[in-house]
Formats: sequence, structure tokens, C-alpha cells
Amino acid sequence: MNFATRMLRTADQLQQRHRWLAFGVASWKKFGDDQAGNLAALIAYYAFAAIFPLLLVLVTVLDITLSHDPALRNRLLDSALAQYPIIGTQLKQNVHALGSTGVALVIGLIFTFLGARGVASAAQNAFNTAWEVPRPERPSFPWSLLRSIALILVVGIGQIITVTLSGIAGAAPHLIPGAGAHIAAVAVSLVLNLGLFWLAFRLATARSIAARDLRLGAFTAAVAWTILQLVGGYVIAHALHRSSELYGTFGLVLGLIAWLYLQAQITMYAVEMNVTAVRRLWPRSLFPPPYTRQDLEAYQMYAQSEQRRPDFTVELRQPGQDGASLAARRRAGPDGQHRAEDGHDPVKDDQKDPAPGG
Repeated sequence: MNFATRMLRTADQLQQRHRWLAFGVASWKKFGDDQAGNLAALIAYYAFAAIFPLLLVLVTVLDITLSHDPALRNRLLDSALAQYPIIGTQLKQNVHALGSTGVALVIGLIFTFLGARGVASAAQNAFNTAWEVPRPERPSFPWSLLRSIALILVVGIGQIITVTLSGIAGAAPHLIPGAGAHIAAVAVSLVLNLGLFWLAFRLATARSIAARDLRLGAFTAAVAWTILQLVGGYVIAHALHRSSELYGTFGLVLGLIAWLYLQAQITMYAVEMNVTAVRRLWPRSLFPPPYTRQDLEAYQMYAQSEQRRPDFTVELRQPGQDGASLAARRRAGPDGQHRAEDGHDPVKDDQKDPAPGG
């Protein structure tokens, strides 16, 4: 073993001995194992496809309902755009109300729904993948469609409320009478974000995952999004009026995609941390072998998540070991005897079953 390999092994052993470091490494490794970055990119793509028709509909509805109060219309629109730092004002300048309120508005609503449904479907796939839910246990049509519609309604209404409060708290502090009101607005926004994410995670994750197991991910995502919204409001309020639009529409598109991807990626990190904590998937080895017990459990979960039919099972076997699967061997006691919850030996029970056609 050369010097570089010894140093890597030493660093790996060090992170496994420290709980906080091992948890972070395990969450990061599971994020990579699940290719969560690609899942986040898919969510961001559908969000990008939905944002422009959504803004068209929003501006049109505000023009119709608040034509007598332009100041209120502008405040509501600014609050909605406050979650897009730097590019928010460019979006406002490039999105205008639809010329008519008949067919054009209906078309805008249809495209908005299709884009939002894509976001909801991509979120369901991403969260169930992170939780390693076998495919037969995931909601199928029409339940997946009903969950997507519920997600659209919950997230849509919830974002209107939380974004408005965050815009008030972060965009113009001089309008808030005192620091107490500022802190209260942030606290209310955080609580609403927490409830919003918990409900959204519940709707987007299969029923086999308990609602209480989603609390850590909801809390982490809520804190991260609240910080992002506050920073975005601060940038818009204090920096945008001194900046110039150098990149035009090209910069607007790139900035919007980057911001949506950042939000989606942070959400996926929150979900992966949640799964790692609930399933206790740490410590993990960075340079296996040897494998930790949590490595074997994670690999078994990955294999089981690819199950396609409920009448088949998927097991993982480690080369060079005995014939028992990893799922059976991880239940083995110190004496090496395999024990299941019902007291039976899963390996011997398998051997008792006659082979097909035998």
C-alpha cells in the first residue's frame, strides 16, 4: 500500500469515527448514488417551462382584478418575483399581460398546468427514488395524477403566501416599523414554509413512508428556502437599483435556470439527508472495500428499489461470500446464524422451496 492510499484510508477512517462528519459524507454519497443532481435538473427544467406561462396568467389576472389600484398590483407582482434575485426585475419587464382575456388566457392556463404537472411528476419520481421505494409501491395512474394536482394546488397557494411574507421581510426593511416586525415576518414565513414542505413531501412520497419520517427533510428545506428568499429580497432591494442589465434576455434565461436548479438541488439534498438520518445510513466507506454495514444496507435498498413487479423479489449477493443474500446476512447474529423476525432461517427456508419445474 503506497503513501497516497494510506492517507486516503486514514481520512476515510477518520470521517467514519466522527458522527457529524460521517453523516455529512453519507448524505453526500447517497446524493451521488441516486444521481439526485439529474433528478433536480429535471425538476428545474419543468419549472422553467411553467414559469413564463404562469407569470403571463398572473400578470393578466392582476390587471383584470386590480385595474383600479395599480400600486397594489405592482406590490403583489414584486412580492411574487422577489424569490428570483437579480433576474426578478428583468422578468417583470419582459412579461406583460395577455392582449385578450378569452382564448389567450385559457391557453396560458393550459400551458401553466402542463408545466406544473411536469414539476409535480418529476418531484414524485425524485423523492420516491431518494427513499428507494420499489416501483410497485409507488402511486400509479390515476393516483399519481391526483397527487400531482394536489401538489400544484398546495405549493401554488402556499408559495403565494410565503413569497409575499418573505418579500415584505427582505425587500424593503425601511417599510417595516422596527426590527421586531421584521423578525416576526421571517418567523411566520419559516413556519409556513415548514408546513408547506411537509405537506408537499407527504403528497409526493409513497404511502409506505411515514409522515413523521419526513419532518427532518421538511425542516431543512424550509430553512434553506427561507434563507434563499431573504437573500433574494435583499439583493433586489439593495443591489438591483445600482446594477445595469448587461446580458439582456440571454442572461435572464441563464439566471432563471440556474436559480431554479439551485432551489431543486437544495431540496434534493434535504431529502437525501432525511433518508440518511431515518434509515441510519452512516458511516459509509469512501474507498471500499472494506464495506460498512450501512454500505451493505444502502446497496440492498438500491437493488430493491429496481423491483418492477410485486410478485418478484430482488436480492443482492456479495461475490466471494456464502450463498446468503445481503438482506439475510445483515440479520445474522454474532454466532453467524441467520435470524429473521419470525424466527425462521431465510436461507434454509429458500432451500426448502422447490425450484420451478422441479
